[in-house]
Amino acid sequence: MNFPYKKASLARKPDEKTSAPRFIVVEGPIGVGKTSLAQRLAESFDGELILEPSEENPFLERFYKSGRNAALPAQLFFLFQRARQMEDLRQSDMFAPVRVADFHIDKDQLFANVNLDQEELSLYQQIRDKLEIEAPVPDLVVYLQAPVDALLQRIARRGIPYERMIDRAYLEQLADAYARHFHNFDEAPLLIVNAAAIDPIGNEADYQRLFEQIRGTTGGRHFFNPAAAVALA
Repeated sequence: MNFPYKKASLARKPDEKTSAPRFIVVEGPIGVGKTSLAQRLAESFDGELILEPSEENPFLERFYKSGRNAALPAQLFFLFQRARQMEDLRQSDMFAPVRVADFHIDKDQLFANVNLDQEELSLYQQIRDKLEIEAPVPDLVVYLQAPVDALLQRIARRGIPYERMIDRAYLEQLADAYARHFHNFDEAPLLIVNAAAIDPIGNEADYQRLFEQIRGTTGGRHFFNPAAAVALA
């Protein structure tokens, strides 16, 4: 399911020689490793890193503690924050170096659908529509997948206190929502990565293989699953 934001292209001029993507988005459920991979990619491309500053959301810890009671203010804070980031990106130099983000604007709607009840979602939709967000279209979206057990282990390892309140049922909802969203995603080239089969942050060989795949992916839908390739060999 794609969401009705206006899209603005950051595409290269036709005469540019390199085919590597200029605007890369790394996405996936909580704990899958989006930010760590985005940081490493930005370093490799000598590009600009665009992070979702979730720690700035004053309602987030309250949401994890009390659930529905803080869902709407937490969601609206993220909506305004992401809208501002997209506007800044759209107005910046279109031909600047590679940019790597650890979020896609569509995730805001995805989380709203999971977190809000029908009345809250209706109000959220009205506010979002009024914002008329004009979001740049990525040259590549990297969608990281991992089983819920792996997500829970990674969340525990990174030790962010309020994230320890995230339970399995909520992560399962998010993982299912991401899977449904990217099943029909076609607005940009998509690379689906089995993030449970590789360690691109701790294993240099894994990272280099993934980096080469990302650098060479310029269109269509692709899958990166080295474990499956080894099993078939």
